[in-house]
Amino acid sequence: MAKQLDWQALLIDGYEPMKKAQRIFRRLPHDPRCKLCQNPFAGVGGKFLGLLGRKPSRKNPNLCQYCFDHLPSGGIEIDVGVVFADVRSSTALGEHSTATEFAGRLNEFYATATEVLIRHDGLVDKLIGDEVMGLFVAGLAGADYRRNAARAALDLAAAAHDLPVGVAANAGIAFVGNVGSGTVMDFTALGDAINVGARLQSHASPGEVVLAADLYALVSDDHPGARHERVDVRGREEPVDVAVLSVT
Repeated sequence: MAKQLDWQALLIDGYEPMKKAQRIFRRLPHDPRCKLCQNPFAGVGGKFLGLLGRKPSRKNPNLCQYCFDHLPSGGIEIDVGVVFADVRSSTALGEHSTATEFAGRLNEFYATATEVLIRHDGLVDKLIGDEVMGLFVAGLAGADYRRNAARAALDLAAAAHDLPVGVAANAGIAFVGNVGSGTVMDFTALGDAINVGARLQSHASPGEVVLAADLYALVSDDHPGARHERVDVRGREEPVDVAVLSVT
């Protein structure tokens, strides 16, 4: 990888500055491949490179773990879409289940959320306790990354119908990149847009999706009848206009 990573090219333009690796990997069989470096995941080439650590990433199996592991610290401020989903009343659910049963229910939720986020070209940013965070950036999710975030939020709520899940999506400027120190690094997003998305998720009742108003405008033709509200976000001076939809 180049000594100086071009975060603008990677996260906005969708260009990975690993030209030499791309030229080599494109010749190896076969699809599917890492969207960044073109490393094959299947066939003889995929098996061989998998032994070298170039396996599908846990954040998004459309990307290889090697690409994430070798990103330097740093990042860039860009516009992103973010989705948060949380299992409501998980404490009560755990109280009335064995630990193994509770873990099984959460693993089902994780699997469902991961499938939905990746189907819409998002990154699985976090799986924490009973919560999932998905990130949508132009360089990976395409020009419709904001609409993809809204659609993913709606599809996730519908798919997790057997659990009391609240979902929200927001968009705005965030710092995206590798944060942390030493060997403890994580590719993630930070900033007001992310904080607001997390707060909006807490506003969603089970079976509801809370979309920032500008995101709802992108999907309103397919999902009419939303309830419009102005939400006071804890710790923030300005309220947020949202649209609330029920998927149950």
